Amino acid sequence: MLGICRGRRKFLAASLTLLCIPAITWLYLFAGSLEDGKPVSLSPLESQPHSPRYTASSQRDRESLELRMREVEEENRALRRQLSLAQGRGHRRGNHSRTYSMEEGTGDSENLRAGIVAGNSSECGQQPVVEKCETIHVAIVCAGYNASRDVVTLVKSVLFHRRNPLHFHLIADSIAEQILATLFQTWMVPAVRVDFYNADELKSEVSWIPNKHYSGIYGLMKLVLTKTLPAKLERVIVLDTDITFATDIAELWAVFHKFKGQQVLGLVENQSDWYLGNLWKNHRPWPALGRGYNTGVILLLLDKLRKMKWEQMWRLTAERELMGMLSTSLADQDIFNAVIKQNPFLVYQLPCFWNVQLSDHTRSEQCYRDVSDLKVIHWNSPKKLRVKNKHVEFFRNLYLTFLEYDGNLLRRELFGCPSEADVNSENLQKQLSELDEDDLCYEFRRERFTVHRTHLYFLHYEYEPASDNTDVTLVAQLSMDRLQMLEAICKHWEGPISLALYLSDAEAQQFLRYAQGSEVLMGRHNVAYHIVYKEGQFYPVNLLRNVAMKHVGTPYMFLSDIDFLPMYGLYEYLRKSVIQLDLANTKKAMIVPAFETLRYRLSFPKSKAELLSMLDMGTLFTFRYHVWTKGHAPTNFAKWRTATTPYRVEWEADFEPYVVVRRDCPEYDRRFVGFGWNKVAHIMELDAQEYEFIVLPNAYMIHMPHAPSFDITKFRSNKQYRICLKTLKEEFQQDMSRRYGFAALKYLTAENNS
Repeated sequence: MLGICRGRRKFLAASLTLLCIPAITWLYLFAGSLEDGKPVSLSPLESQPHSPRYTASSQRDRESLELRMREVEEENRALRRQLSLAQGRGHRRGNHSRTYSMEEGTGDSENLRAGIVAGNSSECGQQPVVEKCETIHVAIVCAGYNASRDVVTLVKSVLFHRRNPLHFHLIADSIAEQILATLFQTWMVPAVRVDFYNADELKSEVSWIPNKHYSGIYGLMKLVLTKTLPAKLERVIVLDTDITFATDIAELWAVFHKFKGQQVLGLVENQSDWYLGNLWKNHRPWPALGRGYNTGVILLLLDKLRKMKWEQMWRLTAERELMGMLSTSLADQDIFNAVIKQNPFLVYQLPCFWNVQLSDHTRSEQCYRDVSDLKVIHWNSPKKLRVKNKHVEFFRNLYLTFLEYDGNLLRRELFGCPSEADVNSENLQKQLSELDEDDLCYEFRRERFTVHRTHLYFLHYEYEPASDNTDVTLVAQLSMDRLQMLEAICKHWEGPISLALYLSDAEAQQFLRYAQGSEVLMGRHNVAYHIVYKEGQFYPVNLLRNVAMKHVGTPYMFLSDIDFLPMYGLYEYLRKSVIQLDLANTKKAMIVPAFETLRYRLSFPKSKAELLSMLDMGTLFTFRYHVWTKGHAPTNFAKWRTATTPYRVEWEADFEPYVVVRRDCPEYDRRFVGFGWNKVAHIMELDAQEYEFIVLPNAYMIHMPHAPSFDITKFRSNKQYRICLKTLKEEFQQDMSRRYGFAALKYLTAENNS
């Protein structure tokens, strides 16, 4: 940027020199003539008439003056060449097309008078400054699961550079709204407001327009923003989801101050030959002005557009052109360009670096030769990062920087800018302020109130629950080190799955690549992956379970763990058991008996008889038989061996079976993090609410061996960890006594006797 402005200063200096040198020269001549008492000659090299007063000295003076004048003329010619080169560089950095104005006509003369209005001059000292706390409004159309991921990267790049409050206006379908509403709510970024507008309600406005673009019907919705956005909103920056910012968005917001006359659209020239119609034989694009304009980045003056009856303007144009074109190829962009072709005065042409377009046929290199100019990168190709471009690695690295950037670091205050009161944030601060920071268990207690960013449905999810209301979803949670279990579980469980994954931003991208490279995972659309982003030093196991439970779409849930493989056919068996035990009308928890193997390679038993044989041979064991017998002893495995019908068992201290329950069961207690008592507390809560525990006689699940988790290692090696866990248990039991009264005394008694 500094280099650009220095170049312009040289340009200005050269111009002033051209103007000043002739003036100084004529003053010099004029002064010399006055000394001789002669009139000034209009031609400095014209011979003077002879006179008696003419001397040899004056002859030498004249020869010297003529020599100096020749030198001045040569300097002038050199300066003109330098000025011409500077102009050429300025034009290459800026846009090539003209800026149109109703008042002043069109053409290069206007550009020269305005200092090339749409060029780089906007970046020098005369650029209007955006007020420190002025809110910048941004509109984005977003629909579906993949677009939601793209929006997150775009928002990260904007937040990284921003110094102003932001108001996002998201035109979203129901899926994207659910995902992004949860994300922003849990992100809790100060001075950021988000409003949603129902894209599904807008479909009728544009569904009459046939569109071949991969964006589908949502790619036309920028046309109706004047109707969709609030009437009091005067201006807005409109962005595609495949945009990455490399500068503060306030710089783009400031460009609104440069609009003149009837200019209401700020657009960058299209950087491909699409609208020139010469890409292939019989290529017939929509009408456009020259190369046309790209609509990935738009500045909209909404108030003026409404007064101009924009709705009527674009509809009439679209109807007229569709009679011959039949459909749009580039969605809204075709219609915007057709309107501009008829009304060129509407456009303020933005410098090319506000929308560096990386499509296959791009000519954007002419714009970004000076890399310091880059402001916005636009992956406007269905291939996205795989686009053909010799500089794609440079742009890809810029994109990946924000893709994998820790979003928690963007929760920074805008000091000096008052933001709207957030009730959730205020309650959180109040709860945290009540904690004693000198408490040795402070970090454990703090985790209970930590708000983790949550991205629901990270991959495409598509599932319709069975109409008989017996459907069951497997619920589990995992971190990166258990990722290898996913394919095996999908092979064992054909029903819907809800998973909460505890990952960093970079790990989330690794998971995405892993999933997209797996035929097994890509072949399953009924697995919901919910990313809970890492924060703090503990694994928030019960928070993860609650996230996965909350987004179950079936009447019943199988509460499992990621390192267990269910028996083949368990999904259908559980659905039949739901009917048999009337779970819909009773408070029951169906227990699936748990076993384990110490072998990494296991011939998985295909029946109960085969499993019993493996138990007898020592290939399998009841779960945690060697280290934590109490956890599953109440299941009564001896009875299970011969049982043919479901049987009831009683709760005992430290009981933690894996159960099938209704979707409305209690949540897990968040105070328990890492290793220890996380499932025990939940089963105790179910018992306190008078759930019956019923063991299923023909169901089983097997724990697969793996390396110890980081949290269990901490539990075993850190005495303070164990002390804090014991303290949390006691506090939980006291809370149970307060909530359930006399009935909860048995938990204290059982604990003391165990």
